[in-house]
Amino acid sequence: MADPQSQAITMGVESSNPDFGPPPKATKNKYALGCALLACMSSVLLGYNAGVMSGAMIYIQRDLKISDVQKEVLGGIINVYSLLGSAIAGRTCDWVGRRYTIAMAGVIFFAGAFLMAFATNYAFLMVGLFVAGIGAGYGLMIAPVYSAEISPRSIRGFITSFTEVFSNLGVLLGYVSNYFFAKLATNLGWRFMMGVGAIPSVMLFVGGLVMPESPRWLVLQGKVGMARRILEKTSESLQEAQERLADIKEATGIPKDNHDEVVEVPKDRTGGKGAWREMFIHPTRAVLHITIAGIGLCFFQQASGIDSVVMYSPTIFGKAGIKSDSGKLLATISVGVTKTIFILVSTFYLDKFGRRILLLTSTAGLVCSLVGLGIGLTVIDQHPNEKLTGAIAFSFFCMLASVATFSMGLGPVAWVYSSEIFPMRLRALGSGLAVAMNRLISGVILMTFISLYKAITIGGAFFLFGGIAFVAFVFFFTLLPETRGRGLEEMEELFGTFCKWRSTVKELEEKKKLESEKEKKSDLA
Repeated sequence: MADPQSQAITMGVESSNPDFGPPPKATKNKYALGCALLACMSSVLLGYNAGVMSGAMIYIQRDLKISDVQKEVLGGIINVYSLLGSAIAGRTCDWVGRRYTIAMAGVIFFAGAFLMAFATNYAFLMVGLFVAGIGAGYGLMIAPVYSAEISPRSIRGFITSFTEVFSNLGVLLGYVSNYFFAKLATNLGWRFMMGVGAIPSVMLFVGGLVMPESPRWLVLQGKVGMARRILEKTSESLQEAQERLADIKEATGIPKDNHDEVVEVPKDRTGGKGAWREMFIHPTRAVLHITIAGIGLCFFQQASGIDSVVMYSPTIFGKAGIKSDSGKLLATISVGVTKTIFILVSTFYLDKFGRRILLLTSTAGLVCSLVGLGIGLTVIDQHPNEKLTGAIAFSFFCMLASVATFSMGLGPVAWVYSSEIFPMRLRALGSGLAVAMNRLISGVILMTFISLYKAITIGGAFFLFGGIAFVAFVFFFTLLPETRGRGLEEMEELFGTFCKWRSTVKELEEKKKLESEKEKKSDLA
């Protein structure tokens, strides 16, 4: 067996052993980053469908002669279907593993895209959407879980945030697809728009077959040796790999002094057995707090109405005074570009500033943007025969501001946070339920948006979303502690005291500081 120094060199970093010099500064592990990029390809699927459907609905309505109610259902039903997919995926990834679940997502979505592209009527199109929605739900649930489990703790936020980065990229690609394929005949354009979604699903299937399995899932199966080798590749130092493995073994109930390659894991720790009971029937205070925080965060992410901005942006731009199809689609591309640019703010600063500050700043900005959009659209709505250039420009600015503020915090943090706070024994189920809640609320918002703005005006709809975003700010401020820099197995310690969690964080920091000082003294000795 190679000595520790040669093992560390093989990994591309120096050892943290004092005999070999000081520990290296944290760097982005390229292998872990590559694995996460492949996994996050799955979020392109749902993002592309949301973006492409916003424009495709214009031509589907003309070609298939569907009503406004059918149009509403078409715009939001995939989110309800993906709810089912994400709930099933939570169990599937416990049974067959994370990477095969990712590959399954690619296969299912490919079949859905194929069916949608060749749909001959509304009912056929709905069947294709059902299949695609199941695949999208699989991918949306598994990508952040796999990314969180494969990542070194110092860059876990950076890597896991790629779920939202790729989702935004998918939205932008959908908008661009709308613009270019709109030039084709009405009965062909929307079919090409829907069919192109099959391309990333093929890449996702291949990626699922070549990427390594999650080391945490391997330990749950008793394959400690395989998990150790993957951790050595995906950690920033040999010492961190050993620490991560020790934490996982402790959480799984395997003695730390057991160094066998294959071990027997207690049956109650595998396959998610007893997870429902532990989360909802007899939860500890910590588990209850985690469940409320994780599911509540995903609820408010969508209840703020951001998907209505993404999906119905051509309709909103039409209400704001832009009349031509090409003008609406070009303006819509600006929404996709804005989302994609501002998501990079959180990607590069999540691990520097932390989840909490970006989440609160983002939500506060979203409240202001949605209220501003409500004001602008109300002014335009009350003067239908006048071209109010100032109000149109203000509404356009507030619309871009809403997607910008959402993308810089609330969008990515929801996926990062909900994938990292659940204990390992509950992670698949908890993350699956959080995604299911997210998709349910998104589906409800999208399938009622047209009816909502007809009932309370389009400005009133955004005043309502702004009010919900304000409630979300209070929820986040009160119940969500900072998780930056914590190991996945340490998360449970942060929760359980609700409004008193700040004192818990302070105690943990003081504890870590004392341990660090003791280590320094022992090194000097």
